[in-house]
Amino acid sequence: MAKVAFIGLGVMGYPMAGYLASRGGHEVTVYNRTAAKADKWVTEHGGKSAATPREAAEGCDFILACVGNDDDLRAVTTGPDGAFHGMKKGAIFIDHTTASAEVARELHAAAKAAGCGFVDAPVSGGQAGAEKGVLTVMCGGEEADFNAAKPVIESFAKFVGLMGAPGAGQLTKMVNQICIAGLVQGLAEAIHFAKKADLDVPAVISAIRGGAAQSWQMENRWETMLNGKFDFGFAVDWMRKDLGIVLDTARETGARLPVTALVDQFYGEVQDMGGNRWDTSSLIARLEKSGKA
Repeated sequence: MAKVAFIGLGVMGYPMAGYLASRGGHEVTVYNRTAAKADKWVTEHGGKSAATPREAAEGCDFILACVGNDDDLRAVTTGPDGAFHGMKKGAIFIDHTTASAEVARELHAAAKAAGCGFVDAPVSGGQAGAEKGVLTVMCGGEEADFNAAKPVIESFAKFVGLMGAPGAGQLTKMVNQICIAGLVQGLAEAIHFAKKADLDVPAVISAIRGGAAQSWQMENRWETMLNGKFDFGFAVDWMRKDLGIVLDTARETGARLPVTALVDQFYGEVQDMGGNRWDTSSLIARLEKSGKA
């Protein structure tokens, strides 16, 4: 058992912090920008809440965070009331935010200068994975910090791996999002095509789901896509944020991502349709509305 803090109780962070207490058996302090949510978490899981990230981090062995973007992450780490100002020497900050590799390297350097550790550890598995405690966690950082952090992360994960140096976790998450963007667009087009061709879509999926076309997206999203239900999991706004990071990094590295750039534009059209909070499988709604390829 360790003393841990969790910063950011969104749809991912709330259950992740819960597993730290229930499955991990850790003593947990939570911080959330909306204090009422932190109080609700304490009522459900025990532990305590803190008024600032700095206060949450004081005396803790591990400080975990899952916030919105690079700016949010800087605010809760190196900002005036950030966790880095309250961390004791030897403590390790584990960041589950999907952010840039640049900010991961920046915060690793700042933590190391203060005698602390930092692991960038973005997650995959969505809200359902967080609620079931079966996330995939892709880490970047120094091996000693990773080895210390891994047992804590395993409280809510089915896979925890070290991908490389600081920033490598974030880069691996970018690879994940590139794959998802292309897969969801392909599945959306396939279902749309099958409908236009007057095929029995459930029969078609049954025929192909065991072969080379199979994917997690097909297994978990074909039926809801067919029925126009898009309230499952990762929101379009979040995906566009992630793809923005991917495309910025691609420009810096010289990587060519024509399909990813195109799908990012398609998600922009979904936002224009009012689908900001729809899940990522809503790409099919754009096809059904416009008839676009």
